[in-house]
Amino acid sequence: MDGLVTTEWLAGALGADDLLVLDATYTSTLPGAAKQDPRAEFVAGHIPGAWFLDLDTLVDVEDPLPSMLPPRAVFEARMVELGVTPGSRITLYDNSPHHTSCRAWWVLRMHGVEAAILDGGIAKWKAEGRPLETGVVEATPGSFTAGPAKAKVRTLAEMKATSEQIVDARSLARFTGEEPDPRPDCGSGHIPGSKSLTYGKLFNPDRTWKPFDAIRAEFDAAGIDLTKPLVATCGSGITAAVLVFAAHLLGHEVALYDGSWSEWGADPATPKAMGPA
Repeated sequence: MDGLVTTEWLAGALGADDLLVLDATYTSTLPGAAKQDPRAEFVAGHIPGAWFLDLDTLVDVEDPLPSMLPPRAVFEARMVELGVTPGSRITLYDNSPHHTSCRAWWVLRMHGVEAAILDGGIAKWKAEGRPLETGVVEATPGSFTAGPAKAKVRTLAEMKATSEQIVDARSLARFTGEEPDPRPDCGSGHIPGSKSLTYGKLFNPDRTWKPFDAIRAEFDAAGIDLTKPLVATCGSGITAAVLVFAAHLLGHEVALYDGSWSEWGADPATPKAMGPA
């Protein structure tokens, strides 16, 4: 299955025994961001046959940083609850301005699971007048064991020593430090040497992905060479996954700094750069 699938494809595939559609909408933890209730939204109307992934639970609750990668046991338990099996074809969608299905895609791949993302999410599905289902039922538990990671992650220690290119998905104003970070314990600016590529530049107004050549042009314009090692960062590891997925669409596997600015910006020992890249 391709990394990005269309609403037309999904509509034709619904009902297949091996298809598993998961709503990956995530509650934003960013101070000041509009709050959502993903579960209530799912109950009110979702793609027929879909299950609620509950991305809010796929985190490391022992880590003080927001939305960090969940431990293997936590991930496996949730996949079992959702009925995931080795033969499942997983398609992810969301109803989030942060395109959180990309974060879910990265979390799954970190535990050896491949998945596709629905282009345009449920917004496009609804705009086309496609059917919705209400309510929620429990999935039949599956049989699942996590496998070797198919994605890459970076730690703070690795970021301090890295020679990789770094690309930042946050807004340009937050990158330059013109706008202070919304987290009061974080400084302003960006990791020295990093480049800015605001994740929203990769999408059309209807939230569908731009054509691949246009996505590549955005990386080029940001000064990023996709043929060389690259790590993506953002505020808390959510929108960085958008850049990681974009690079994947173009045939390149790049790493994600999971702590991102929530960790780097709050550490008094890390250098912070201000202004443009």
